[in-house]
Amino acid sequence: MNDTGKRTMTLNLTAREMEALEVLASKKDLSKTATLRLALRLLQAVDAKVQMGQKLYVEDERTKDKSELILI
Repeated sequence: MNDTGKRTMTLNLTAREMEALEVLASKKDLSKTATLRLALRLLQAVDAKVQMGQKLYVEDERTKDKSELILI
């Protein structure tokens, strides 16, 4: 896909979703658009790994307990 051929879209978010987006953007010092682009790239990367049969885990640093993340 050609990144220079940008297209515009309107996005309707709930108040809760918008607040989450604003908090994440602020924490990462990114614009809301950049934050959404980052989230999309992350989801694409994770989805590609899952499609290859790999699993995604989160590990608690203190207890070393692992939890598998399930994507829908």
